[in-house]
Amino acid sequence: MSFWIRVLFVAVALCVSAALSGCLPDQGQSDEEKEPHFVLGQSRVNAMDYQGAVEAFEESLEVNPHSAQAHYQLAMLYDTKVPDPAAAIYHYQEYLKFDPDAANAGIVNQRIEACKQQLAADVLALPSTSVTQQQLEKLIEQNRQLQDQVDQLQNEVDKWRAYYASVQAMTNPVPQNNAVVAQTPTVQPTPALSDQSPVIETHSETHVEPHSSSTDFGQGREHEVVAGETAAAICRRYGIHLGELQAANPGVNLSRIRVGQILKIP
Repeated sequence: MSFWIRVLFVAVALCVSAALSGCLPDQGQSDEEKEPHFVLGQSRVNAMDYQGAVEAFEESLEVNPHSAQAHYQLAMLYDTKVPDPAAAIYHYQEYLKFDPDAANAGIVNQRIEACKQQLAADVLALPSTSVTQQQLEKLIEQNRQLQDQVDQLQNEVDKWRAYYASVQAMTNPVPQNNAVVAQTPTVQPTPALSDQSPVIETHSETHVEPHSSSTDFGQGREHEVVAGETAAAICRRYGIHLGELQAANPGVNLSRIRVGQILKIP
């Protein structure tokens, strides 16, 4: 008798187990939503901690990369709460990829197009008219200031040219005793020599003996520059004008003569 009781008990247990297994719901989607990181992400959304929710759903995808619901939650967050159109497009597309029969597929596709338009607007955004106008006015003012500086510098250059011309007129050689004076090219004195007025010596040139070496050559002489000498000192030594010395040595910068340099003395 006890044997049949045990058989009956086993049969009842099997029937109960089969009934329970038939009543259980589908485990696919519910498993995604029960994943701990997914649950944490939903709780953070409810608490309006949207950045924390993004991190939680990203961790849920690390556990289950094929979780359509995690992709959908991330897509909505990037679309509306943490603006990132490119990320939103990616997660919307992944959601449709893993759940192609989603009931909201039409709405999701509309959001994808909206995100693409937003992304294009961000890439092609141009500065506002007011900002452009301010930049243009700033450039105009800078250009005006630069033009004023150029005009001031040009005035200074004109003044220096006039001063040099007057100095050159004062230093032009004057013919004496029907002597033949060589035609001299126009030479602009340098600023270093402009403050040295020409000195006219009244004593005879015949008895001047310079410390540095000099030799006669026809109508003139040669002078070798020694340490400490200047062009003005050489002119005083030989009783000549600075313009005469320059004319006899065309191409020589008299403000930068060097020791050992040979100068022609007219």
